[in-house]
Amino acid sequence: MNRSELELDTLEMIGQILGDDLELRQVFQRAMTLLSERLDIQRASLLLRDEATDQVRTVAAIGMTPEAMRRGRYEVGEGVTGLVMQRGASQVIPDTRRDPNFLNRTGEDGDDAGPTSFICVPIKDGDRTTGAISMHKPFVDDATLAADARLLSIVAGSIAQTIRIHHLLQIEKDRLVDENQALRGNLHSKYRFDNIIGSSPAMLDVLATIGQVASSRATCLLLGETGCGKELIAKAIHYNSPRRDKPLIRVNCGALSPQLLESELFGHVKGAFTGALRDKIGRFEAADGGSIFLDEIGTLDAPMQVRLLRVLQEREFERVGDHETIKIDVRVIAATNLELDEEVRTGNFREDLYYRLNVVSIHLPPLRNRRQDIPHLIDFFLDKYNEENGKNLGRISRDVLNTLLRYPWPGNVRELENAIERAIVMSSGEDFTVDLLPLQIRVFAQQIRGESSDESVEALAEKLARDGTRQYDTRHGEIYDLIVSEVERQLIREALARTDGVKIRAADYLGINRNTLNKKVKMLHITE
Repeated sequence: MNRSELELDTLEMIGQILGDDLELRQVFQRAMTLLSERLDIQRASLLLRDEATDQVRTVAAIGMTPEAMRRGRYEVGEGVTGLVMQRGASQVIPDTRRDPNFLNRTGEDGDDAGPTSFICVPIKDGDRTTGAISMHKPFVDDATLAADARLLSIVAGSIAQTIRIHHLLQIEKDRLVDENQALRGNLHSKYRFDNIIGSSPAMLDVLATIGQVASSRATCLLLGETGCGKELIAKAIHYNSPRRDKPLIRVNCGALSPQLLESELFGHVKGAFTGALRDKIGRFEAADGGSIFLDEIGTLDAPMQVRLLRVLQEREFERVGDHETIKIDVRVIAATNLELDEEVRTGNFREDLYYRLNVVSIHLPPLRNRRQDIPHLIDFFLDKYNEENGKNLGRISRDVLNTLLRYPWPGNVRELENAIERAIVMSSGEDFTVDLLPLQIRVFAQQIRGESSDESVEALAEKLARDGTRQYDTRHGEIYDLIVSEVERQLIREALARTDGVKIRAADYLGINRNTLNKKVKMLHITE
């Protein structure tokens, strides 16, 4: 192969190297290794300008020790390399022993060595010199030295493009890191406990509990009806914990088949099943160091319950189709709208898994049991969706507010949010009227208006107060306790009847704590 063919072949291979990788040191190492094989290079180094000190330092090399690389620092204008940086022009030295500007700072050129030529070419970004490439090789003749210098200049131009792309990628990476940190800060602020809307006693109990458990590693089980805000509470727990800077990975266990869910949670290796074309990490592995939110946990089938139990017990698992055990540090937050204790009793859910999940259980009240929060939620959703839609809906009539306060909200907060969003989208002014509400709520409003005044709760309460005081007229000082106790007794009996005697469901139905219900049952001598 003659010289021209050698140069063309070398430049083609270096072009492939630069196209394969953008990591600067790897590109330089591979390119210089190729040149050393083709041109008999002894040593080569990549030097870049340090913006902080305005020095030129060696960042990558072949044929040099780490100590020699550390010594390879120059001021701009100092020695041959410094002159290249200062002038932006190549320097070619046939014999380093005879050039006074050659400093031999790295100490790699001995006095008794034969003639060693030195070539140093600039790396430029426009008119600015940002670095240099230098190489040492035995002197052959002037023609060969000139040809080597020309080839190295072409290589330097190609590497300059890689450096420019590398610099732009680093800027973008830094921007994304800053943006990610800002987003995490926003999430932490958004999900602060005092930003969760709820001043009812039931919600205050929830907030007090998550405030205590957030800083721990304890597994949390969120219980409540669909739409009552379990995911919001899971986010609040994570973003107020020491794990806030790590991922919160969310998985809906009821949305995937058991086979897909296993791969989704634990990952798989290539060839584990039909369609597994490459290795894939699972959600548990992706959440390492952070938290994983497992929604609809009650839908897991028996084999998946066994695998999840092992993860909770041992903090380890294997990918599908693999035998290598992976250790993880993940906090589990699970949620379900099922009564898991009932599922355990019927054999649909493993008892040992239930107790592993139920380290800290948090019961989220349905919206109908925290009606005093409804006005605050309405205000929040009005502000949110007015801004999103460029509307100004806000004036709520007493009729509409009473309807929203008395409606049972089977879909809970999610249904209320959807109703407010619909009203804003359909509105053409500032007045919030009944006709802007969804059909099922409008039908409910008509039913309320169709009731006689004697059937209303207010009328019944008035009648109870009037007749009760007459009945107990002779028992001064006891009237309040007697009437209120009787109302409580009948309410609890009705709730127990509606919930088949299950106290936890009856307490949830009434919107009171389970312990409070147990005390009332005992105090009021209610037969279970």
